[in-house]
Amino acid sequence: MSDTIQPFTPGGAPAARAAVEQLKAYSAPLEGRRHMLRLDFNENTIGPSPLVAQALRNFSTEEIAVYPEYDGLREALLQNLVETGCRPGLKPAQVGLFNGVDAAIHAVLQAYGDAGETLLTTAPTFGYYSPCAGMQGMTIKAISYEGETFDFPLAAIQEALAARTPRLLLICNPNNPTGTRLPADQVIALAASAPGTLVVVDELYEAFTGDSVLPSADFTATPNLLVFRSLAKTAGLAGLRIGFAIGHADVVDRVSRVTGPYDVNSVAVAAAFAALADQSYVDAYVAEVLRARDWTVEALLQADVRHHCDGGNYLLIWPRRSVEEIDAALRSEGILIRSMAGKPLIDGCFRVSIGTTSQMQRFMEAYLSIDP
Repeated sequence: MSDTIQPFTPGGAPAARAAVEQLKAYSAPLEGRRHMLRLDFNENTIGPSPLVAQALRNFSTEEIAVYPEYDGLREALLQNLVETGCRPGLKPAQVGLFNGVDAAIHAVLQAYGDAGETLLTTAPTFGYYSPCAGMQGMTIKAISYEGETFDFPLAAIQEALAARTPRLLLICNPNNPTGTRLPADQVIALAASAPGTLVVVDELYEAFTGDSVLPSADFTATPNLLVFRSLAKTAGLAGLRIGFAIGHADVVDRVSRVTGPYDVNSVAVAAAFAALADQSYVDAYVAEVLRARDWTVEALLQADVRHHCDGGNYLLIWPRRSVEEIDAALRSEGILIRSMAGKPLIDGCFRVSIGTTSQMQRFMEAYLSIDP
């Protein structure tokens, strides 16, 4: 046994691996959110398609009692991708199913990350990437976005790829929380320039920008490219946890090897089929969010409120009062936002998700009464 790892913690319980003992767990304030206006986690704010609700009502007790089956789900996703602009030709073996994209992130880091290797990413970005890399004992190199508009640090990323060949590059595109966008051709070029690096693109918010790499990606030419998709942000299935990884069949196979055989539950599968069959609902919701985003930006400009809005169904606001005061006051009005306290470049602001126009009107009225 290593001299640096103690077999028991001071309280008497067995110690975890050294990498885990050094981790700070990723946590999110998820309790007490029901019956509130949820503008804190970039969720769909009105709920899923009526087809989803009907599928859940029709779910039988027999289906609950048996292990889940996934026949046809990958094909349904691929058909939906073709309908929404992805070129045909992808095969079911190129799609991995996961208990939400959080599980896909974890699986990728388990399959491809090892102690001492490097995860290259950006900062600030989604907070779950670093803990998953830390679980594997990886080194994390996070390159800051640039300037007041949080431009993508393309030259610095290219230099880092060329200098040390990191094991993984993880890009959230558009980025949460800055909204920063990187064109698809530049993402693909990064993958082509670094064949020894797995380039993972988190596309949970691409529907709000149209920046997906899937319409132009060639996974034979760039087998080191992997794309995450979800039904949480647009289709409204965040509570059921279902996500996808799309890429070269060999990469999907390796990532799937570190997951359980039944990680995606039967209820989520039934809901996913229904959601994928109702793309018109998703399209209408996305269109309404974009209208609401335009309205909110105009209202912020009229009120001379400092803000930043680029991609995604969210934007950043720098209040005149402290974020803690704003957060508490809005919560008392039944409205939830997400503080960005402690995040590089954006400490002192908060992120607000974009819902419908009427929801954003309610938010702006409350916010301007609190922080005029």
